[in-house]
Amino acid sequence: MAPAKAAQLIKGGSSKWIHGTFPNLRDFAWQDGYGAFTVSKSNIPGVIDYIQKQREHHSAKTFQEEFVELLRRHEIDYEEKYLWD
Repeated sequence: MAPAKAAQLIKGGSSKWIHGTFPNLRDFAWQDGYGAFTVSKSNIPGVIDYIQKQREHHSAKTFQEEFVELLRRHEIDYEEKYLWD
């Protein structure tokens, strides 16, 4: 499955669930676009550890700061005006 199709299905299904489960969140909407990254099998334990410690990471810097740092570290071209709604 193409990453764009996976993002479409995940966003569509989760939006439907959120709107059906939480009536007070009728204005919930995903932002346009998505980010997709691959992880080598040998790095899976590190990714799991990172996710488990995510609260700690985000107490030190914002998601936006961390995301831009990730893009720069891996030399991924981006235009900041397209990153955030």
